[in-house]
Amino acid sequence: MMASNPTKAGRRLLPGLSHVGLPTWLRRCLWNPSWPRLGGGTRVWLAIGDHFEPLWKHPPMPVAVERSMLWRREWPRIAEACPDSSGRPARYTFFYPVEKYHFGLVEPLAELSRMGLADLEVHIHHQYLSREGFVESIQNYMAALVRDHGLRRPDGMPRKFGFIHGDWSLDNSRGSAFCGINDELELLAELGCYADFTMPSGELQSQAKLVNRIYRATDTSSPKSYDTGIPVRPGTTVPGDLMMIPGPFCPRATDSWHRRRNEEGLWRMIQYLPEELRLDTGELASYDLPSAHRLQRWLAVAPRLGNDIFLKLFSHGAQERNSDVLLGGGLEKLYSLVATECRSRGWDYHFVSTWEMYQAVTAIEQGLDPVALVRGK
Repeated sequence: MMASNPTKAGRRLLPGLSHVGLPTWLRRCLWNPSWPRLGGGTRVWLAIGDHFEPLWKHPPMPVAVERSMLWRREWPRIAEACPDSSGRPARYTFFYPVEKYHFGLVEPLAELSRMGLADLEVHIHHQYLSREGFVESIQNYMAALVRDHGLRRPDGMPRKFGFIHGDWSLDNSRGSAFCGINDELELLAELGCYADFTMPSGELQSQAKLVNRIYRATDTSSPKSYDTGIPVRPGTTVPGDLMMIPGPFCPRATDSWHRRRNEEGLWRMIQYLPEELRLDTGELASYDLPSAHRLQRWLAVAPRLGNDIFLKLFSHGAQERNSDVLLGGGLEKLYSLVATECRSRGWDYHFVSTWEMYQAVTAIEQGLDPVALVRGK
């Protein structure tokens, strides 16, 4: 599952505008009118969902194993060095492609999960799988996580899973060449999926019209049922087959434009802005690293429930070009930027897994304390 390089994508005029619609862009992609005030109990929940594919480009098995082992070696150091405002180490979530399951590739990640520093969830490309094969692949993978890797939820209940669809083709949105299942949302719910984290894609066929909102979508007999849904609200549980927790979706100027603006002034640089706009989907990559400007845009549009802001980012961290920069200081910079920005605003910040982010959302739905629920108190 590859995202477009923003240096190329940015040459188009804000892709996504035509199919999301101008009113939605203005309402949800430029700013959020429910921006919390300084202080006042505001919390930021940050989760990173890695589309982790150690068999990317079909390498020899030793290379693939090393891609997983690299994270096993480096992530504990980063997690411990980057605590959130409660003093808890950062969490990371690996969405592993279940159709490429291999014990030796998953076990290093499972060890991080058993240490309480990471989690393992479901990522799947199933253009070559039947409906039965889709179900079997997910069920076998989930059973292996429990049976062979000892991964269980703290509550002892059957292990539910978070989901990311390969090739951005959730619910057959890009056709049978990439999916082929029209009732995928309902099927995922039946299999034990607690939430989908595929969006945003920024792609014409698959991008949902409902952006920067956490919502529940109800399946239909047609593809792309997640295009719309009922937004989640504090104190109220809304109906739907599957919860959708998207990442930030917004236009932004490049960091180089911001640097030149500081040096040469806004009025001189405004003429270059159309050429320097990018569509930001919350990807962390070698070609799009975290920065203060990106973080501020994310926080301005990210889904929120009351005074709780939910920021879901993603990466393809098994690829060397990305792991080199993420494990070589990129992730530490991200967590430092979040800590600095939140402290300046008087906000708390929590570095969580996607499972913990879902728990926080459901706690707010039920009128409960999300921090207490996530921490198991």
